[in-house]
Amino acid sequence: MSVEAADGAETQLARHDSLYGDAEKVAGDRRHGSGASWRQTVLLAFQSVGVVYGDIGTSPLYTISSTFPDGIRHPDDLLGVLSLVLYTLLLLPMLKYVFIVLYANDNGDGGTFALYSLISRYAKIRMIPNHQAEDAAVSNYMTAHDPSSQARRAQWVKKRLESSKAAKIALFTITILGTSMVMGDGTLTPAISVLSAVSGIREKAPNLTQSQVVWISVAILFLLFSVQRFGTDKVGYSFAPIISVWFVLIAGIGAYNLAAHDATVLRALNPRYMVDYFRRNGKEAWLSLGGVVLCTTGTEAMFADLGRFNIRAIQLSFSCIIFPSVALCYMGHASYLHKFPQDVGDTFYKSIPAAMFWPTFIVAIMAAIIASQAMLSGAFAILSKALSLGCFPRVEVVHTSNKYAGQVYIPEINFLIGAASIVVTLAFQTTANIGNAYGICVVMVFSITTHLMTIVMLLVWKTNVAFIAAFYVVFSLTELLYLSSILSKFAEGGYLPFCFSLVLMALIATWHYVHVRRYWYELDHVVPAAELAALLGRRDVRRVPGVGLLYSELVQGIPPVFPRLVDKMPSVHAVFVFMSIKNLPIPRVPAPERFIFRRVGPADHRMFRCVARYGYTDQIEAAKEFSAALLDGLKLFVHQEAAFFDDDNDDGALQLRGARAAAAEEEKRFIDAELERGVVYLTGEADVVAAPGSSVLKRIVVNYAYSFLRKNLRESHKALAIPKDQLLKVGITYEI
Repeated sequence: MSVEAADGAETQLARHDSLYGDAEKVAGDRRHGSGASWRQTVLLAFQSVGVVYGDIGTSPLYTISSTFPDGIRHPDDLLGVLSLVLYTLLLLPMLKYVFIVLYANDNGDGGTFALYSLISRYAKIRMIPNHQAEDAAVSNYMTAHDPSSQARRAQWVKKRLESSKAAKIALFTITILGTSMVMGDGTLTPAISVLSAVSGIREKAPNLTQSQVVWISVAILFLLFSVQRFGTDKVGYSFAPIISVWFVLIAGIGAYNLAAHDATVLRALNPRYMVDYFRRNGKEAWLSLGGVVLCTTGTEAMFADLGRFNIRAIQLSFSCIIFPSVALCYMGHASYLHKFPQDVGDTFYKSIPAAMFWPTFIVAIMAAIIASQAMLSGAFAILSKALSLGCFPRVEVVHTSNKYAGQVYIPEINFLIGAASIVVTLAFQTTANIGNAYGICVVMVFSITTHLMTIVMLLVWKTNVAFIAAFYVVFSLTELLYLSSILSKFAEGGYLPFCFSLVLMALIATWHYVHVRRYWYELDHVVPAAELAALLGRRDVRRVPGVGLLYSELVQGIPPVFPRLVDKMPSVHAVFVFMSIKNLPIPRVPAPERFIFRRVGPADHRMFRCVARYGYTDQIEAAKEFSAALLDGLKLFVHQEAAFFDDDNDDGALQLRGARAAAAEEEKRFIDAELERGVVYLTGEADVVAAPGSSVLKRIVVNYAYSFLRKNLRESHKALAIPKDQLLKVGITYEI
């Protein structure tokens, strides 16, 4: 908290929040696993199997068939592909994500926007200049100063990022590209998972046509997206035991096939077979990498869904359950295909023992639904982060769990993703065509994470430069190799995620651009202190009973909508608060650190500025609870303001201290009395238009695209849950 005079001078007040800092430290320890017992970690590891790994666990349904779309040409090609699959699983999901990337979580939250927000705490890369010195004092906001050579290198990187507009734009662009690709992933995961699972029914009902299989899949997809409103937490945990059964089944079937057919496929553990595969097949081997990489689907969801578990639990479950089960399944496929290569188009179901077919088929469909659930949960979580950081149009975000802050459901996005997933299933018909599009989403997100992680290592972790170079070279080259293979199938379905991402990126970029320009307009047109005094001193302006809260994006200065308000309604409430809701680039802000108060003008004006700070997983309270917490904080501010100055203990100082305390108590009683008379919420409804002389492109973006989004999405007072009978809107036009 601090005191602000009308001329903008600030005086910092003392903070007493070490208790909450310690609490956050303990929470951080639990996220990493160092604060949890091994019993707790093992329990969390078991729970994570049913929640996090649905997508990567169902990848055996379609990976082999997508890798060999034209059949198996040489028996040893199976060994080459099996070797590629096993070492891809070891290199990307296990080594990169499970043992490196997970440590870059943002206080337990993962995904591209979590990495971006983590970077933005260490360097001012965000476009909106609303950073305040007090932000860095929030629990777990930033690390302590480190004088080492690595820290000096980090400072150099920080200065480069902050001084380069191109670097800021590039970071933001790849972040929203990653978000767009995750949305594409959320569209394609249900389509390919459900379609591949349902396709198995043709083993027992060969008269079914592919078109009929597609319509059955569409019905299941419709059901899947319909139940999302009940909450990802409830849906996920309801079916969680099924995934555990699924991993037991695929591991058991894999072991059976190894024993029953050809155990010599274990030779594929020798990476020499990868080299031989490329020598023998050349370009065709390179093209097949687009199918091989599908074995890693769901890896990004594992990172995005980290918040419910800790790192050790994920490491334990992946290393001891997921990887062995999936690896056994792929080994079993290779063993079966050595004897029956003609079944490569439907390896998974053909290789199941007859007695186990129906149980496996039923569990496969359930596992496909859960796989889609995990990806959708991650997509909603990432998009809610983008929304809270001002990078996405305002939509309704429903918090579906009281236990997990990051569990959200976004109705508009659920409808769009569901519709797109059904359209993709109807249009592409087969998993092979969907796989071409799916692989691009997967590898693009991998590549973006690699680049953001490299910056985290330089700026945040201050890691040894040799390790950073090795990380970047190994993973970026590997991902580039896979990406080049997938892009060769651009015309065969690969264009889909690019089209989807371009549309979504254009939407995000349009909203963010106008959001930033609008903020700068308000900042450039703040009301000077002299004008504020003149407004309040006008004869026709009177102070009316009650508390007025004027919402604005600005975190400093008086917004230009205030003079407009006074002109339209020449009155100001007895207690008036310039209110700003600000999202910090951290997951959560502890409630005692929520508000920053400053006094605006002389004490007898009873005017204040308040900034309410939220993390990107925090939920804004309903209007009544919010105003009650705000005014409690305001009274605490008044009390602390009176007690702030250290005086000598002479008689005069003691009398002055007593007078200030008495005045503070009187002001607190005054605030309580005005609160009883009612709270009025005031919002500026700004009509944003392109300034005269703007380019044609800018006029299209601002006057049409942004205007369309704003008119068709939720209004600010609905997002803040403000009662209509307590709301007053003030119209104003901004020419940007």
